[in-house]
Amino acid sequence: MKNKKTVPANYVRHLLSQAESQGYDVVGLLEEVGVNATDIDAVTEFPAETLGVMYQRMMYVAQDEYFGMLGGGKVPNGTFRMMCHSIIHAKSLEKAIYRASDFHEICRGSNVKPLLVRKGRYAKVSIATTEASGLDIDEVLKNESPARIRTSLSMWHNFVCWLVGTRVDLKAVYFAFPEPEDAEHYQRLFQSEVRFSQHDNAFVFPAYYLDYPLVHNDESLRVFLKTAPYQLIASVSDDSSLKSQVIALLGNDFTREAPSAEEVANRLNMSVSTLRRRLLEEETSYQKIKDECRKNAALGYINSPQLSINDVASLMGFDEPSAFFRSFKKWTGMTPGEYRRSDTYQQKLAEAS
Repeated sequence: MKNKKTVPANYVRHLLSQAESQGYDVVGLLEEVGVNATDIDAVTEFPAETLGVMYQRMMYVAQDEYFGMLGGGKVPNGTFRMMCHSIIHAKSLEKAIYRASDFHEICRGSNVKPLLVRKGRYAKVSIATTEASGLDIDEVLKNESPARIRTSLSMWHNFVCWLVGTRVDLKAVYFAFPEPEDAEHYQRLFQSEVRFSQHDNAFVFPAYYLDYPLVHNDESLRVFLKTAPYQLIASVSDDSSLKSQVIALLGNDFTREAPSAEEVANRLNMSVSTLRRRLLEEETSYQKIKDECRKNAALGYINSPQLSINDVASLMGFDEPSAFFRSFKKWTGMTPGEYRRSDTYQQKLAEAS
């Protein structure tokens, strides 16, 4: 489906190579999620929703919730959920990141944690080792692949964005390893300047974001965890169009009101009139993009059988399920219940079974 959230196919290949190197049944894993290995080799983009399901299954099979990410050891399933519960009521993003760091000091299995440093106008979140591990970060990362480091940093950035309900614009992203062949993808992924062969693996952003309040509660967290890590890996198609940049700024969190055209234009360093003119040149508009994103997100969630229709309404930011029903029918011609009884939905269930 056009504009559906995707990830580069090499993300999938990286996950599968990690599974294969540890002796897991890759063919069986792909069969369980309805994916053919030859299809992965033939594409450059892969549905983020399917990768999310694949990730959930792999974490369960490996009994390692940080599978494919930096952890330093097996992290028991349920760890991420408990970390989220420990930080969700923090009064600001700054306090939430500090709590997440403290949590990793005491949780079983992880030797790494997010380390926050606030200095003047900017703040930095870097990948650091826990004090309890007694390890040096260079020692931990010396045999790690760039893909695992990139994935870990990207997922932490996306998690920070989810916590405050808006994209946290980055000033720069640093990696300690040499510049890879796909360096341009890193810039599109982080929407930022990216530097390699640095002394740290980190992302830098304006410090004022640290004062933002968290926008979620126990209920929105419950729904979020049902689909995790989908919202932490989803990205737009790997292209450089203005439309793609706007989709990236809209993000995956629809529990809050979308930014206005003025706010988006400001983040892209252009006037509203320029934004409208350039989108018109791409045969679209800001309102059309926003509507498409909401529609595609709703379809992505409604196709997840573990979510109730009320869960989907909550994820889409509707206080009343009836309002979501009306919008969904406007988008698809069917109510959510009718859609889940349709042949299209049943076919998707069959493919995933």
